[in-house]
Amino acid sequence: MVSDKIRKKVTKLRNEIHYHDYKYYVENNPEISDYEYDQLLKELKDLEGMYPSLQSSTSPTQRVGGMPVEGFPTVEHPIPMLSLENTYSEEEIGEFERRLHRELPGEDFEYVVELKIDGVSISLLYEDGNFLRGSTRGDGRRGDEITTNLKTIHTIPLKLRKKVAGRIEVRGEIYMTKSGFLSVNKERERKKEPLFANPRNAGAGSLKLLDPRITHQRPLDNFIYLFSYSTQVPIPSTHMECLKKLKEWGFKINRYVKLCKGMGEVIDFCNSWAEKREELDYDVDGMVIKVNSVDQQMRLGSTTKSPRWAIAYKFPAKQTTTTIRTITVQVGRTGALTPVAVLDPTPLAGTTITRATLHNEDEIRRKDIRIGDTVIIEKGGDIIPQVVKVVESKRKGTEKKFSMPKSCPVCGAEVVRLEDEAVSRCIGSSCPAQLKEKIAHYAQRGAMDIEGLGDKLIDQLVDKGIVSDVADLYGLNLDILSGLERMGEKSSGNLLSQIEKSKSQPLSRLIFAIGIRYVGVRGARILAQNFRSIEDLAKATQEELEVIPEIGPGTAQSIVWFFREKKNKELWERLKKWGVQVKEEKEEKGEIPLAGKKFVFTGGLEHFSRQEANDLVERLGARAISSVSKSVDYVVAGENSGSKYEKAKSLGLNILTEKEFEEIIKGVERK
Repeated sequence: MVSDKIRKKVTKLRNEIHYHDYKYYVENNPEISDYEYDQLLKELKDLEGMYPSLQSSTSPTQRVGGMPVEGFPTVEHPIPMLSLENTYSEEEIGEFERRLHRELPGEDFEYVVELKIDGVSISLLYEDGNFLRGSTRGDGRRGDEITTNLKTIHTIPLKLRKKVAGRIEVRGEIYMTKSGFLSVNKERERKKEPLFANPRNAGAGSLKLLDPRITHQRPLDNFIYLFSYSTQVPIPSTHMECLKKLKEWGFKINRYVKLCKGMGEVIDFCNSWAEKREELDYDVDGMVIKVNSVDQQMRLGSTTKSPRWAIAYKFPAKQTTTTIRTITVQVGRTGALTPVAVLDPTPLAGTTITRATLHNEDEIRRKDIRIGDTVIIEKGGDIIPQVVKVVESKRKGTEKKFSMPKSCPVCGAEVVRLEDEAVSRCIGSSCPAQLKEKIAHYAQRGAMDIEGLGDKLIDQLVDKGIVSDVADLYGLNLDILSGLERMGEKSSGNLLSQIEKSKSQPLSRLIFAIGIRYVGVRGARILAQNFRSIEDLAKATQEELEVIPEIGPGTAQSIVWFFREKKNKELWERLKKWGVQVKEEKEEKGEIPLAGKKFVFTGGLEHFSRQEANDLVERLGARAISSVSKSVDYVVAGENSGSKYEKAKSLGLNILTEKEFEEIIKGVERK
């Protein structure tokens, strides 16, 4: 039997890791160091190992963290882009070697050691030697296609120097030089624009710009470090030979690479770079250690998250001492309240530090951090300043304890903390700190699907005070819109048509769009099936919600708290007055045609977007899921289907063409 205490601990760890995955991969705004994240993940892995009954396919330990960001087409990687397991000591490097010998007993190993560039991972796809497509890592299986922006980086070859038949995929890291970062920030300061925090964030932001002309102005560069996939060209037998081949083809390869015969050489090489890295014009946060033999790599294989044949050795973070002047609270785009220490300015790792994140109230209590304390700070992973510990011997007795506010410091709405969450949140639907994100969420495909309402237009509507919540969108008119930058009469008219069309979206879309925490697309559909209107949903008790399949205690509590907030009630009343469909009659259905069936879509479909295909099968009682397993009933394979198609074939699953899928749907709908 597993105690409730252990169950709650596992749930809390999963929630924390999911949250930090989102902050790191989606917002590019991490709140904790790599080391702290790794410790959370290690603790969760250990607990799941001790209590196998608690293992879950939705646990962060079962997948690569992260999700593709919106704004670019999504593409599937031919082979998953896994992340590396991190180590922080010579002892952990030694354990890696012992693990290799346990997996392949009696075999000798050579190692290749490379600098770990602190940048953004990318995949480059070439066809017959020509650059076909480039994408970000995303969630490891799918990433954002950023081909146009990558073409602006001159060190990425558009045509290989030697003829290469078929398709090949290579992987590397995009980074911004230190000198270039300083120049960019100097120019932004001159223009009174917000400064970038560090070269990595500046590089990541540059790759996600929708205007490649701006990306072209940014000092971006790259190193390619892996030949990952090929349809015709044989992959060389060792990693060192792969690097040589990549260089011959015209890719930029980092020259600081060493072939090591044993772990002694590996550790010496790693240690030699711990101090020398400051001499480089790009950031390095550790070293990567790889098994040289490609055959051994293949036989060692991978976990769902990391290759077993490679690890990262992370350099120790740098520390200094300073004093906390006060503690302020920031409200993030998702409503999260983050306490921030305002510090006496102090130099650290090449920059002057004046602020450090305190993460959440639990962290402040655990470390007993008080206003006026002398503290040790470090740059976690050489990026995010954070308080490591309090120097209690320097306390004078005048230090003050800190408490999180009960109401939002920005809008005054109630602040709540959900069970098993470390983060306090503002639940005000009209909070200015969250408004832009909420409008973008409301308008996205899968929600109210308001095409043409992009980030730049949202910025103008909010910054000019035209829109103060999503209900204000329905008060826009031609005069207001056509007076905005880049909004002519035609584009304004098209947007107004889209806004009017959104009023008749199904109830499930509206439930998802209003942004109740933990309520995703599927959860919204389930709620719409059980409640005829927003009003009925708002009246539901936590007990009534929890008995609904797939609505857990955390989601139920979140729904109740959302509708308890007066401003949120006012929002849906205003939406109703504007004519937005806030209720719908339940369909009288006999037998549900595809009840219980599971569909996976892979590749590009000609007649459906991915969202439309998902909506269609779920309306007919089936489930659209993202991963292929033996429990899947149908895999619909479109153009350029990737690894999911291959896995479906190996499992002997029922694979449909798009035409066959359409025939099934037509047959079901005729019944």
